[in-house]
Parts: sequence; C-alpha cells; structure tokens
Amino acid sequence: MNPETVFSVFYRVGLKTNEPLKTMRFHSSSCAVTLVVCALFFATAANVFCQRRSQVLHNPTYFTSVPRSLLIQIVQAEDERRWDKDVRDLLSARSAVVRERAALAAGRIGNEDSVADLINLLRHDDEMNVRAMAAFALGEVESAAAAEALLGVLSSAREPLLRARAVEALGKIAPALPKGQETRAPLLGKAILEALKVESQRRPAPDRLSVLLGLTAALRAKTADGGPVIAGFLTSSDPRIRADAANTLARLKLKDGNDQLRRLLVSDPDPVVRANAARVLGATDDKVSVKALLDRALEDRDSRVRVSAIRALGALKDPIASAPLLERGRRNFSKFNRESGDLNELLEIAATLGRLLGGTGNAAAFSWLRQLSSDIARLAPEPEIASVRISPDNYLRELGAGAAAKRKAQETILLDWRAASSLAQALGEFAALPDSTKNKKELGLQAENILRAMLDYKNSGLTINTLVAVHSEYAIPDALRALAAFKPKDLAEVLDKHLRESDVIIRATAAELLGELPPDEANTRALIEVLPEALQDRELNDAALAILDSLGKQKSARANEAIKTALDSSDYLVRRKAVTLLKANAAGDFSSRIGTVQTRNTTVDYERAINRIGKTVTAIVTTSKGAFTVQLLPNDAPLNVDNFVELAKRRYFAGITVHRVVPNFVIQDGDPRGDGNGGPGYQIRCEINEVPYERGAVGMALSGKDTGGSQWFATHSPQPHLDGGYTVFGKVIRGMDVVDNIVRGDVINSIVIKETAGRVSNRRQ
Repeated sequence: MNPETVFSVFYRVGLKTNEPLKTMRFHSSSCAVTLVVCALFFATAANVFCQRRSQVLHNPTYFTSVPRSLLIQIVQAEDERRWDKDVRDLLSARSAVVRERAALAAGRIGNEDSVADLINLLRHDDEMNVRAMAAFALGEVESAAAAEALLGVLSSAREPLLRARAVEALGKIAPALPKGQETRAPLLGKAILEALKVESQRRPAPDRLSVLLGLTAALRAKTADGGPVIAGFLTSSDPRIRADAANTLARLKLKDGNDQLRRLLVSDPDPVVRANAARVLGATDDKVSVKALLDRALEDRDSRVRVSAIRALGALKDPIASAPLLERGRRNFSKFNRESGDLNELLEIAATLGRLLGGTGNAAAFSWLRQLSSDIARLAPEPEIASVRISPDNYLRELGAGAAAKRKAQETILLDWRAASSLAQALGEFAALPDSTKNKKELGLQAENILRAMLDYKNSGLTINTLVAVHSEYAIPDALRALAAFKPKDLAEVLDKHLRESDVIIRATAAELLGELPPDEANTRALIEVLPEALQDRELNDAALAILDSLGKQKSARANEAIKTALDSSDYLVRRKAVTLLKANAAGDFSSRIGTVQTRNTTVDYERAINRIGKTVTAIVTTSKGAFTVQLLPNDAPLNVDNFVELAKRRYFAGITVHRVVPNFVIQDGDPRGDGNGGPGYQIRCEINEVPYERGAVGMALSGKDTGGSQWFATHSPQPHLDGGYTVFGKVIRGMDVVDNIVRGDVINSIVIKETAGRVSNRRQ
C-alpha cells in the first residue's frame, strides 16, 4: 500500500475529520480491519509525514502532488487564517511537495508564530523549492524576526531561485518594520542593492527572476540611494528588465537614468519600456524631455505610450504642449465613438490641459472640455476638474447663479449620481485654486453653497420620475469630501449628521473625514455613538472600520475603550483592526482576540474548489466592447477562482458597469454599486501566490488585506509592484485588444464559465 493509498483510507475511516471522535460509529465486523489500517497508517506516518523539526531535513519526495484530502485541510486552514499544530506539523512532512505547500499556507495565514518553523525550512531543507517557498512565505508574514535569516541566505546561498525569493521577502519586510526598528530598513535596502549589483556583474547574463524581484524589492524598501544600480539595468537586452528598472525609477522619482531614458523613450522597440521611460521623465521633472514626450504623445503607435507621455507632460507643466494636445483632442473627438477606446486618451488630454492651462481662461480649451463633458453626459470628472482649473468663473456661470445653480445641482443628483459625483469633485477643486485667482473667495463661497445644496437634496422639494433606481446617495461621499476641502467651521456638524445615514459608504466617509480633524471630545462622542450600529452592518464593514480608524486617532482612554468593544465582533477584519489600533495606542496587546475567520465556506465548497485543480477553467467575458477570455488559475488560487465562478454562474456580473479604467494600468469591474465601494456582501481571503502581474493578469481588488469579494481587475501592462500583494487568479488568453479598448461605463453583459479536464500542471496546489 503506497503512502497516498494509506492516507486516503485513513480519511475514509474518519479518524481525521471535523467531527468529534465520540460521534464516530463502527460496525463490529469492520473493527479489526479498521484497527489494522489505523495501525498501518501511524506506523507509516512516522516515516512519511512527520519528523523532528530540530534535525536537518533529509527527505525524499514521496508524492508528486499534495493528496486531495490533505489539501482540503490546508485550504480550510488558510481560509480560516488558522495556524495550529496540524498545519505546523506539515512543515516537517516527509514529502517535499507537502512541506512546500504548507510553507505557502503559513505565509498566507500570516501568523508570526510560524516564523521559526519557516526559518528552519529556509536554512536546512534539502529541497531547494521548499527553501524558496519558505523565503516567499516569510515575506508574506512580514516579520522583522526573519530578516537575519534572509540576509544569511543572500550571503551564502548560490541557488538563483532561493536568492530571488529572499530578496523579494526582504523588500516586503523593510517597509513593514515595527516602530523602534525602522533604522534597520537601510540595512535591508543595502542588502537588496548588493544583490542587484551581484546580478549586474554576473556573466554571461544575470538571473532574470533575481533581477526582476530585486528591482521590485528596491522599490518597496524605498532605496533612495539605489539610483545608479537600478539605472544600470536600463541597458539590459531583456525588455522586461528595462521596463521594470524604469518602473522602479519612476515610483522612487530617481533621475539617475534619465539620459538613457530619453533615448529609450524614442527608440526602444518595446512599448512598455517607452511608456515607463515617459513616466520617469515626468516624475523627475525632466524639462529637457518635453519635445520628445510631446512627439510620443502625438505620434507613438501604442496607446499605452501615448497616455504615459501625456501624463508626463501634465507633470512638467510646460505650456508649449497645450496647443498640440488640444488639437489632437479635437481631432480625436471629431471621430470619437463609444465602440473605440479613444475616450481613455481624450480624458488623459483633458486632465493634462487642466494642469497646463490652469488660470489662463483659455477659451478654446474650455470650449472643447465642455463639448467633451456634454457628449459623455458629465460621467467623468476629468473634463469638469480641468474646466474649473482653466476658467473657474465660466464654469460657475454655466451652472447658473444663486438658487438656479443650487436647483440645477440638485436636479443632477436626483437624475444621475455619476454626473453628480463629477460635479461635486469639480466644485471641490475651487478650494484648491491658487491665491492669485481673481475673486477666489467669492467663487469658493458659491461652490461651497452649491455643494451644501447637493448634500441637502432630500429636502429640495424636487420630484424626479425615472424608470430605474437612481441611487442619488452614491454621490454624497464625493460631495462630503469636496465640502471638507473648504474646511468650513461647521464641518464636524455636517459630518456628524451624515454619520447617521442609512448608506454604509456615506457613514464610512463621514467617519473618515472626522478622523482627519484634530482630536476633539465632541467628535469622539459622535463616533462612539454610531459604532454599535456600524458593528451590526452585515453586508459591508466599511463604516465600522472607518469609525474604528478615526477613534484610534482620538488618542484618548475613552476612545480606546470604545475600540475594545469591537474585539467581540463576529467580523475577523474588524477584530484585527481593533487589535492593531489598540496596540498602536499602547492600550494593550489583544492579539489573542483576533482568533480565526468565521468563514462562510463549507466542506462542500472546499471540495468543489479543489476538484478544479488540474482542469482547464475559462471565463468568457462578453462586454459592450466585445469578448475576451480569461484562463482561471485554480491551482494557484482555488478559493478565489471558486468565488468568481460561483458569482458568474448566478449571473452576478451581468449588467455591471466597468467603474474604473486607468490606461496602461488596469480595468476594474465587479462592483454592483458602480462607485468602487460595492461587493457581494461578504469578504474572501487573499491567496497570494507566485504568479506575476504580467500584461493581462486578472487579480482580486482589495481595500486592505483579505477584503476581496466581487471586484476584479485586468492589467494593461506588467505591474510588478502588485506582485505578492494582490491575488492573481486568472490571465487573459484571448481578446486583449478588447481589454485595451474598454472605457469607464462599458458594461459586462455576461460571463460564461467553461470547465474541462486539461493538462494543467498541478504540482503547486
């Protein structure tokens, strides 16, 4: 009987189930057989599954994949965020694939108690893949206690994969160092740069993964003195390395490679490299590159390069670019139709014109922006904000004066919350107008009064009859943020009133804005009063989390006592937030109260998710722009895939609009509200894996760790800074041209799931 057979029999007889032992029943005729099987299992298990963790591991690989029943136990532990002896013992299993999978589970669970066991694997395991996974997991736990062991690997290990994962882990640990240990960050950053230097000198070629993970680690560790080392990779023969080096320089705003980047901008054959070169030149205020950026903005054949160049020109604020961009906007607008992706570029031009022509009153630009706004029914804020920046008085004049302007704004919020949201954001821009703006105070007062009218739309006396639900309340959060920008004296009173609204996101926004005000006893009292109701919210926990955050900022004993009441919440995320805040406020360490997740998944759900491993699972996404196909990755993220599949099968996504599009970054969908705040009424856990965010990667959108639900995104280009932070659960395999053409407001018509037996590798489960 081989080990897999023994394991299967062991589970069938019920000695490793979720049921109490006293509920098991055995027929007398089978008792002898059962006892023999059990004895055989325990005799075998001593050699197959477990060994003393204190010894150096010398383990043959018995399994080619993790046994199904054991995998269900592992996935359930991950889902519950449960670190216990059962999971810990798997790190000492005789099978390397079990140890490797258990190490990944330890990283996903994220309990600091697993660090010592993971370090033991990192230092002593005979299997390089297990050691590499231990390094990956230590990075996910983000424990400072792992730094020394990871540094030791970098100084002694020769295996490229192990070195790459160690560098990656150090990059995650450096920014997460606790208070009092921040001074260690430069040491970790230096080690990351040294590892990159080693790769740059390696002949005949550096290890690709080590370089890519090292560049992202340098970004996360914010190695401000690493510019020369990072810039050295701009001359790599590998376009992905060149692109990632530029990405790191752009995000750190380092100008060490600008001479080379100007050349790459105009001559590199890879569009992602050209786009990232443009980003760096804009981020580092490289004035001499204006003409080259303008050339790429107007002439590059790839839209990703054009939009990156347009944004860079906006950052440089050289007015020489305004006339050519306006002309391009006019030309594209004349042939604009909703079947193309031109709107993405038009909105980028609009935003940039607002930055280039602020305060100029440029009539031609203002006129074009108003035409664009009208054509898209004011559904995007970019033309509105740009119009205010260029000619604030004309923008208000368009709305009308006094009561007429208030009435028009109230009609807007009653008819279309998206248009009202754009209007609110534009009105908030009046608070940021430069002091040199003519009649700034008067204009600001008019804008503020219109915002107050929008917030009071329920008392307007207006009646609007529509055939569909308008959801005017969805615009209120933007109106509150806009009003807060003016810092009115009665802001706390306005926010207090909205703390009691029925919409969760309104309450969350009001609480968040209260937390941005100086600590105040009245605000503390208001937050404490609404916390109990927020803790009872069932579908969205945004209000509870925002209220707790703001209470944490009050820094008072009374606020801390209120936070402690959240330790009894049934919501794991709420308990975790409370523990974090109390620890930060030196009000006690209540880590033991976090506990495990009360997951909604059952054994049937886990079995269904695991059964997809090894199969080919695709999702055909049909949109108003066409269809694209996503290959789902149940091997790497079984529960995230299962969640997506189950939602699709019940037609959850049908009719939902794409609420977010950032060209050369992502499209994002799956929010039934359409404002970026909605979800299915529950959260799922992250299943962070080693799949990178390449072009077309499909990931789970989050507002914090373990906050996934139904919102997902697909990338236009590689996004290495997302690796190891957001669950990748699919990749677009057909129809990327459709993804590229999608704009905000496009609709998901349907998502059809197809599952077939395939030849997908299931080694890593």
